[in-house]
Amino acid sequence: MKKITLIFITFLTFSTANAQDGFESILLADPGDANKLMQAYFNPAMEGLIYGMNNGWYHTAKVHKTLGFDLTIGLSAAIVPSEKEMFSISGLTSINQPSGTATGSTFAGPDTETNMTVTRTINSQEVTANFKMPGGITEDLPLNAVPAPIAQFNLGLPGKFEAMVRFFPETDLGDDGGKAKMLGLGLKKEITGWFGPLDKLPLHVSLLAAYTSMDVSYGIEDTTTGELRTTDAKAEFDLKSYTVQAIASLNFPFINVYGGLGYSSGKSNLKMTGDYKGVYTYTPPAGPDVTQIETLTPPDLSFNANGFKTTIGARISLGPLKIFGDYTLQEYNTVSAGIAISIR
Repeated sequence: MKKITLIFITFLTFSTANAQDGFESILLADPGDANKLMQAYFNPAMEGLIYGMNNGWYHTAKVHKTLGFDLTIGLSAAIVPSEKEMFSISGLTSINQPSGTATGSTFAGPDTETNMTVTRTINSQEVTANFKMPGGITEDLPLNAVPAPIAQFNLGLPGKFEAMVRFFPETDLGDDGGKAKMLGLGLKKEITGWFGPLDKLPLHVSLLAAYTSMDVSYGIEDTTTGELRTTDAKAEFDLKSYTVQAIASLNFPFINVYGGLGYSSGKSNLKMTGDYKGVYTYTPPAGPDVTQIETLTPPDLSFNANGFKTTIGARISLGPLKIFGDYTLQEYNTVSAGIAISIR
């Protein structure tokens, strides 16, 4: 259990620590532009996480005998398509883009910040502010892939059913008020017997359905200086995903080959709470620059991902110890790998 906890916390701390690298300063832009920028920046991270969380649910189509079980620890990595590494920053009404700059880095793009100058009309007065659009973390992501943890318990049930659970209780992350929790539920039904003579072969066929819910939140440090000032600010990520698949495996004493066809879908929300104030500057016809403080409205964004998927993988059996790896073709192609202790 300690190892499971470390895997989960390492993943979540990595994601939130990199995600909070100044992205809240985007709120200085006009609300419509701020939503577009934040949506574009986080889109590959949220989509990749949905696809990743829907993977790694199985490494065989064969179900356990009643009360047989296995404990699996592993990782899924959803590879971000190259076209998702950058996004267009043209067409924004309140942003003066640097000369020659037409794109910005997403969360999964290069670590290159983009200087932005905001020009807005507030209380009939044209005001300005500056912020840095954060760069991505592609250099820190192996294979430029969004990681998702696998910590799963499977239990054999009567009637050729198998229950699957992924669970992580609410846990504090660091000292910034961050918290995380996860619950995943799945059910596998072996239907090999439906096909008559096939049950005499090492071939197994099953149907699988799974659902995952994950919540991550962290606090944004209070700031009383600069152009963005925050009090009791917090970002909250809420993810829900599900997958349905038909799977098959050829099981031999030391190795088995498995694969599946199915559908993956999910939704993730980003909500920011707390008090956000922007400090803007304008220059009157005569006299020094004047600052104006404006209360900002944080976004409430939704991210969706869905599509069909095809998986192929292999598992090595060393007694009760199983080592597996597979590759899934989908919008974000995904690699999954791990180990399992399997009984009965």
